[in-house]
Amino acid sequence: MPRCCPCATSSSPSLFLLPSVPASSASKTASSRRVAFSPCDGAFSCVSGRLRWGTRPRGRCATVEASGKDGSGTAEEEKEKDEPGFNPFGFVTDNPSSRSAIQLPAVPAEDGNVGQMLYRIEDKGREYGSYVRSGEFRWFVRETGSRDARRGTIVFLHGAPTQSFSYRVVMAQMADAGYHCFAPDWIGFGFKEEFHKAFDDLLGTLNITEPFFLVVQGFLVGSYGLTWALNNSNKVLKLAILNSPLTVSSPVPGLFQQLKWPLVGEFTCQNAVLAERFIEAGSAYVLKLEKADVYRLPYLSSGAPGFALLEAARKVNFQDVLHRISAGFSSNSWQKPILLAWGISDKYLPLSIAEEFKKANPSVVKLEAIEGAGHMPQEDWPEKVVKALISFL
Repeated sequence: MPRCCPCATSSSPSLFLLPSVPASSASKTASSRRVAFSPCDGAFSCVSGRLRWGTRPRGRCATVEASGKDGSGTAEEEKEKDEPGFNPFGFVTDNPSSRSAIQLPAVPAEDGNVGQMLYRIEDKGREYGSYVRSGEFRWFVRETGSRDARRGTIVFLHGAPTQSFSYRVVMAQMADAGYHCFAPDWIGFGFKEEFHKAFDDLLGTLNITEPFFLVVQGFLVGSYGLTWALNNSNKVLKLAILNSPLTVSSPVPGLFQQLKWPLVGEFTCQNAVLAERFIEAGSAYVLKLEKADVYRLPYLSSGAPGFALLEAARKVNFQDVLHRISAGFSSNSWQKPILLAWGISDKYLPLSIAEEFKKANPSVVKLEAIEGAGHMPQEDWPEKVVKALISFL
């Protein structure tokens, strides 16, 4: 016969604590009382606003013990008051790793939650940006400089799973140098024809009608930016590539392999610290907390960016895309100037990838190694990237 009472599941006494229940200001006198209810073999007791499940002799229905008027209690009661209430989700939040990841203070996360965290960081990372409606998408686009900039327009494309925030310093300095700069947030829309059409629509919305300088970086979005350039070479003045997979020998990071696995991918894409861990794993540096906040914000705000990234990673055929890139930019196919500004401390894509790419078209490809920079040189050493871009463009 099934048992409906938790106390009947074991013959030995057991103790469970439920989450803390804050006491109201109107019941201060009641906070010194101990109340126990025994529906059967077990009992729920309330001690200083904390509910407990324990064992009590059968037959008792309620017991009330009152302390003195001054609210004093026994040493045992005072000790219980000082003990933190049981948190059933403590294994998630009450450990150093999780507190660090979600920016909670170094105390048990009794009051910390995603909503509070979002409130603290939701206005970060919006430098130079605004929302733009283009086709069926609502984009967040960063813009620096003016439309009458004397040196032309630059469009920056970031790689997955990051965002245009990585270009903020480069864009500000390139605007000071006389360029009009745009960088859209493109989380999750990185797959073939859908990318090309959406990018064309966005260029029209931004009124970019003349040939421009294109800067790309990273996996998925950066790769499809390169395939777009192959199909639209008449719209590109010059092409700058920062640490992107360029040859069929380019390794694929473990993140994108995990995203392709059933079930594992669904869990991986909803990891709020996915982006910052990817950045740090490809660099020699650790992100400062204020930067990490911005990179995790989209994944904290909604599950949609993670699932869009999941879909993009599962749709892409890396070998096919890399074959198109390596063949398309060979000496027989591409004549526009190309700059490879390469962070040589990249843990994902070694400098040998850039050197192999350059050998296929040495007359138009210029390779500039950026010392001290990793997979995202625009984040690690933006000043060196700006210097390389200005001398090239």
